[in-house]
Amino acid sequence: MSGRPEQLYPLFADLETLEGVGPKTAQNFAGLHVSRPRDLIFNMPHSGIDRTARPTVQGAILPEVITVEVSVGAHKPARNRGGAYRITVEDAETTFQLVFFHGRSNYLQSVLPEGARRVVSGKVELFDGVAQMVHPDHMLPLEEASDIPSFEPVYPLTAGVSLKQMGKAVTSALTRVPDLPEWIDPEQKKQAGWPDWAAAVQAAHQPEAPEDLQATAPARERLAYDELMAHQLTLALARSQLRRAQGMVTRGTGAKQAQVLAALPYTPTGAQSRAIAEIQADMAAPTKMNRLLQGDVGAGKTLVAFMALLTAVEAGGQGVMMAPTEILARQHMEGLQPLAEDAGVVLELLTGRDKGKERTAKLAALARGDIQMLVGTHAVFQKDVEFQDLRLAVVDEQHRFGVRQRLELGKKGAGADVLVMTATPIPRSLALAQYGDMDVSVLDEKPPGRKPIKTAMVSTGRMDEVVNHLHKAVQEGKQAYWVCPLVEESEVMDLTAADERFKHLRAVLGEGVVGLVHGQMPPADKDAAMADFVAGKTNVLVATTVIEVGVNVPNATIMVIERAESFGLAQLHQLRGRVGRGAAESTCLLLYQAPLNETGEKRLTSLRETEDGFRIAEVDLEMRGSGDLIGTAQSGLPRFRVADLERQAPLMAVAQSDARKLLNDDPTLESDRGKAARVLLWLMEQDQAIRLISVG
Repeated sequence: MSGRPEQLYPLFADLETLEGVGPKTAQNFAGLHVSRPRDLIFNMPHSGIDRTARPTVQGAILPEVITVEVSVGAHKPARNRGGAYRITVEDAETTFQLVFFHGRSNYLQSVLPEGARRVVSGKVELFDGVAQMVHPDHMLPLEEASDIPSFEPVYPLTAGVSLKQMGKAVTSALTRVPDLPEWIDPEQKKQAGWPDWAAAVQAAHQPEAPEDLQATAPARERLAYDELMAHQLTLALARSQLRRAQGMVTRGTGAKQAQVLAALPYTPTGAQSRAIAEIQADMAAPTKMNRLLQGDVGAGKTLVAFMALLTAVEAGGQGVMMAPTEILARQHMEGLQPLAEDAGVVLELLTGRDKGKERTAKLAALARGDIQMLVGTHAVFQKDVEFQDLRLAVVDEQHRFGVRQRLELGKKGAGADVLVMTATPIPRSLALAQYGDMDVSVLDEKPPGRKPIKTAMVSTGRMDEVVNHLHKAVQEGKQAYWVCPLVEESEVMDLTAADERFKHLRAVLGEGVVGLVHGQMPPADKDAAMADFVAGKTNVLVATTVIEVGVNVPNATIMVIERAESFGLAQLHQLRGRVGRGAAESTCLLLYQAPLNETGEKRLTSLRETEDGFRIAEVDLEMRGSGDLIGTAQSGLPRFRVADLERQAPLMAVAQSDARKLLNDDPTLESDRGKAARVLLWLMEQDQAIRLISVG
């Protein structure tokens, strides 16, 4: 896998090697993220223009693009500078005008000499009852007329690149397309009726009718599949890399788990029991576990994670649970402490705050195996942290934790199993795109006893009513979150929005009742404000969205979200999940600025109608498209050029099973199909995969 396969060289050459592309045009192409012939090939036409020749413009419903044979009549140059240069032409039944602004007489005389026959193609419109074709797209002698495609593809364009230049560059790039060996499973290809790669590329760029532009057209579908396949191969390689890593066989006795279950006031849901069983089966296997535990807000992930950690302890080993922030680490600690007491297990916390002697003592206890379970922040990654026998790492909140960190964590306990927890329900197609290297357990039932949250929409015009309602609630000892919108333009404005709301509420509710947290605060102040709210010292917490993830205040029963229409659905669902954690009735108020636009309304009403995070995620995906759903930049979700994750979700699942099967049959990609797959990885620039193969 030493370097890029030779047959791909022409596709990775400079753009300027293409016909009609000079340095200036090449620069303009960059606006479309096109810098090599390969990028042009994956820049698909999005529509087309019908240029089938017809005998006359007579009877056409204008304006319309018409291709017609004419004889050229009189030229009428413009009377003044910048005026219109007109040429009368005659088709089989009628006359019309060709119009040119800034037309140069000698040029037009030579291209359209009077008395000549020409084929012209362009948009014909009526001006004062006269049919006119302004600046025809094509004007050719009859013998060259066959150069005009009967259906001309239209591409995404950018400043400085015309459709003509794009067409020329693409045509030139298509001459470079090599025949590549087939990487798709032959059965799959036959069943789907897909063409070979080179044929698919040609067909996608030479549509003959509008249906050839659909995502379902065989050529387009095949190219989308290639993209998904390359992505899934990368994930499957990372997965097999993790799997090849020697794991440890960890089997619990079940004794401590039984103690915990006996002490619980409820029985686990079917989904929880199922997830625990899946995780324990993975831990008992000799390969490393790499599993995602996906559950909606309040689906009981903590219990499942604790049972997995107990399995490690019962087997004589240790477990660690990692959170992205100090606050969340403390909350996990509080959540796990009572369970650990029921099980008689030693549980400790390690964060960046641990210093000096205390830290040294904890590290020694960890290395001796006296601490059986550790909860911590990324401080757990530091060099001097050593476990006696680490069997399981549970990682909370995947987003900040990509494939690389997963591999990194693996080094701590060379054979440790990894369980990642995320509270963000994701539709299946995206879960496959983002976590395709992992196996997934889903908690899709709510534990008994969680009360539904009342969700209401209130216009900001009724702000005073809302504040009065809050005043009453605070006097009854209730706690509330008040979330301020993130102002895109600047963090400073964001700050003032939160600040002003804080001052307003403090004036109405009284000193010492209201706390404030926002992104610009020093971490220590943020922690202090959160701690006061958690301890019940303040009743209302005004916050920008920093409270989204994981904060647990069972006494908080009111969530006010200001300018709710400016938040994404998934985010609103996460925020709402901060209340409804205790026994009391909870309310979520969505404050919106009237009038709401259609999307804003759909978003807020979907939220009001359901508390099912997976359903909400599906709606969100339909509404926003995959790119924004998880904020592509931070999620490691790839940018696909041809594939459309919303409409082609089923293809992603096929690509995943195909990629896994291929690697299973041919782990080092040495077979003919394996070698073809290597070419695909180079073609799609899957550098991470290429590195994994070269290492493997």
